[in-house]
Amino acid sequence: MIVIKTENCKGCALCVGVCKKEALKLGTEMNKQGYTHVVADQDKCIGCGMCYRMCPDCCIELTE
Repeated sequence: MIVIKTENCKGCALCVGVCKKEALKLGTEMNKQGYTHVVADQDKCIGCGMCYRMCPDCCIELTE
């Protein structure tokens, strides 16, 4: 399962670009900082961790 810390996300979408299963996309809602944050489709996620490794702001956690 992907957990996104939406308040820390700056919407750079680097994680979206590396997700081969298209489990991540840029959402439509803004966080308190005024950034549109990434949202996850849990059904598509295979837990590979590429998004976790790519995020420069440590906004993504993978849980079981």
